[in-house]
Amino acid sequence: MPIPPALIEPEAPALPLNLKYLAGYSSELLDQVRELIAKGRLAESLARRYTERHDVCSDGALYDYVAELKGRYMRNAGQLAKVTYDRRLHLVQQALGTHTTVSRVQGGNLKAKREIRIASLFRQAPAAFLRMIVVHELAHLREREHAKPFYALCTHMEPDYHQLEFDVRLWLTLLDLAPSSDVGAA
Repeated sequence: MPIPPALIEPEAPALPLNLKYLAGYSSELLDQVRELIAKGRLAESLARRYTERHDVCSDGALYDYVAELKGRYMRNAGQLAKVTYDRRLHLVQQALGTHTTVSRVQGGNLKAKREIRIASLFRQAPAAFLRMIVVHELAHLREREHAKPFYALCTHMEPDYHQLEFDVRLWLTLLDLAPSSDVGAA
């Protein structure tokens, strides 16, 4: 038996697009992002700007990549014990990368080892996005808080850091919008 039209609820209005990665940006900028998404042009826009792919796919290659950047910009920072891609990172800790210091007692001494973990979704990211997240985590070796000196260090290592950070946020928004198999790199 069909449902009478009077009992059918009208469709609920579309919920506002969740731009959780872009919280804190101006409403004008968010409107521009919503417009790009509505027109289906966000992926095209990112793909046009970020064509270069990287070949840093293994943990060993990632360690070498991070060590090269660290050697170029942060020679005096302590040695890194481990650098790895972590497939659980984004899901568990709501982070794209982490820097940790693990302290262990060896004999009568306390030894500290530093580790950097990068979310495995950056294996398929454009090269510039991987560089941005690595620069971010390297900056934490010297500056723990996201304050002015931290961002100054990031822009010293990557002059386009702020634009790249914004574009990574756009890319993450795009990944959230697409079914998991539709969007890899931008």
